[in-house]
Order: sequence, then C-alpha cells, then structure tokens
Amino acid sequence: MFDLSLEMLGVVEDAAIASARTMGMGDRDGSDRAAVESMRQSLETIDIDGTIVIGEGERDQAPMLYIGEKVGSSKGDGAYTVDIAVDPLEGTNLCATGSGGAITVLAASEKGGLLHAPDCYMEKIIVGPQARGAVDLDAPVKSNLKAIARRLQRGVDDLVVVVLDRPRHQKLMTDIREAGARIRLISDGDLSAGIAAAVSGTGVHAVMGSGGAPEGVLTAAALRCLNGEILGRLVVKDDKQRERMQAMGIRDVNKVYSTQELAPGKNIVFAASGVTDGNLLKGVRFFGDGTRTQSIVMTSVPARVRFVDTVHLENKPDVKVRFR
Repeated sequence: MFDLSLEMLGVVEDAAIASARTMGMGDRDGSDRAAVESMRQSLETIDIDGTIVIGEGERDQAPMLYIGEKVGSSKGDGAYTVDIAVDPLEGTNLCATGSGGAITVLAASEKGGLLHAPDCYMEKIIVGPQARGAVDLDAPVKSNLKAIARRLQRGVDDLVVVVLDRPRHQKLMTDIREAGARIRLISDGDLSAGIAAAVSGTGVHAVMGSGGAPEGVLTAAALRCLNGEILGRLVVKDDKQRERMQAMGIRDVNKVYSTQELAPGKNIVFAASGVTDGNLLKGVRFFGDGTRTQSIVMTSVPARVRFVDTVHLENKPDVKVRFR
C-alpha cells in the first residue's frame, strides 16, 4: 500500500546523509548542493506527479528543485498529484561549520494545500498547542508573553523565546528581556525552532521575529500536524518586491496569515531529518556497518507524529545492527 509519509521520510533521510558527509568542511554551497541533488534524485523515484511550490528559487536561479519544477515518476492523468515545499538543508552554515541544528525538510499536500510564498522575510510568532489563539502579531511583546504564560500556567520568567541572532531583532530582544522572559539566540534554523515550540519537553515556548517566508509555510505545515500556531506577515523590502508579490496573486501585503492560511491543505505530510545534533533531532551518525538517522514524520490525516530512528545498513554479508 502506498504511504506518502514513508516515501517522504526516505527523501529527507537520504538528503540528511548526503549533506552530513560534507559536515564541518566549511563549504556551505557544497553542503546545500549535496542535499539538493539527493532530494531531487529521491523524489524522482516516488510514484507521484509532484510540483515544487517552494524550493531553491526561480528556474533561472536554481538548476534543481526550482519553483514550478515537476518531480516524481508518474506524471500525467491518473497520477497522485501533490504540491511539495522543500528546504533541502535548513542551516547550511550550521552544517558547513559543524554546528548543531541543521535539518533536511519537506512538506507535501494536495494541489493548492501550501501557500506559494515569495522569497522574502516574514514577521512571525509561533507557539505550541496550549497557547494557540492567545497571541496577536500586532500586540506588544509583553502582552503576548503574559498570554502565553497564562496558558502554560507558569510565570513569564519561566518562558524561553527563540530569536534569530540578527541586528534587526535588537528591539525585540530588549522587549522580551524587559518583560522578564529568557531568550535563546540561534544563528540559523527558525524552522526547527518553530517545530520545537510545538513539541513538549524541548524547552522552547515561543519563537518571535522575522525569518524567511518559505520557511514560515513549512513551519505552518508542521504545526497543522502538531496543533501549534504560527501567525505571519510578509515583510516588503521595496516596490519591486511588492510588484512581484502582486503578480503572484498577493493583493494585501499587510495581511496577517494564520496557520490554516499558510498551509490550508486537508492532507498534509511533513518530514524532517537531523543533519547535525539539535534540540529536536540528533544528527547523522556514521559507523562501520552503516549510518543512523533520526527523523520526524507527521500527517494531518490521520493525525500522527512519528519519531523515527533508522539504521541504514551497508550491503555486506556480515553486517550487524547496533542497539545504540
């Protein structure tokens, strides 16, 4: 029986292994290229008629996994049609430097199930299931933190908020600290941080600030499966970008998007694999008889979240499986 979630799991696992082989080599482009090439090759083996709606950029900017590219082995009438959003390697710098938190990511849904987000920044606030409906993107930081704390039945001083370490977030960081909450600064990877905010036990209670809009859609796909919430608003850099957004069908550039609007699909699949060790997933581990990956794969229907620890064995007659 065809199970798209397990097929997509294999795609992110293969991409994680490919990029992990470049870990610590200081070549961010090489790390990204390894993940892209692996993901593209794996997608082509799946019995789907897939279209990349969020990828590596426009066709003239990306040779593979460009927006609009068709993938899958079964194109045409009667094929299983899906829209696909990818971030082949979130945290290229993290992988290149051997730092923690790099992951490979993919989301899929029926046609029209994922917002075609432009390649721009998005102002975001992300919370887990307990705080869903309690936050407002236009509310003061202090008010949002108090609302989150009330829902979690704890003090504001117990909250940990993840913020990308960028100069544009200086005022946000000041406001968070003045409210009494603590900050976990990250150099890259707000997508994995957003997932962590919706998973109990990670020590992350919210994500605030601006990051990539495509990553916002991928985060929304994950949160649809985890019952978390993301609110996002596109950040317009200039008139040229505004015109491009309007050409894509975005009429109101000031609109605050809900989780449901960013990922409206009824049947969503989300998969991610760790490349380097992070809060949510362990990175790829190589040993003599194979390779070990840790992944998360989720579906909205049925509502299911799997944490998957996979040993990819070498094709040798005397290969053995390690328990740990």
